Amino acid sequence: MAIERDCYGPNVPLTDLSNGFHDVEQRRRVQRVIHDRLADDRDPQECRFLMRFWWQLAMPYREVSMDELRLNVGESKLAVIEALISAVRSSHADIDAWISTTQKALPVIQDRGFTTAQDKDS
Repeated sequence: MAIERDCYGPNVPLTDLSNGFHDVEQRRRVQRVIHDRLADDRDPQECRFLMRFWWQLAMPYREVSMDELRLNVGESKLAVIEALISAVRSSHADIDAWISTTQKALPVIQDRGFTTAQDKDS
């Protein structure tokens, strides 16, 4: 496992990710999955770093590092992010497979605050 972690080490920048997508639509699909299935605002710290990563997928500069993700994102979500990074650096087909697998494995996060506000209005 140490060899696998080395490719996500603290000195490996994530600034190359914006160039790894087939097109803008593929990147947007990935960003939707991160937003809808990973970034839960009930954990503000984790959500903040996942959304910084979300932004970095479209930008060629550093928003977040692997060290920051490791420190602020839970183990199961971090594994999903690491799988995405691997897919982006591998092939467009791997990115599509990541999207499909992640959508099947993780439910859409429900915003409880929004739901509560709607219930009060009813």
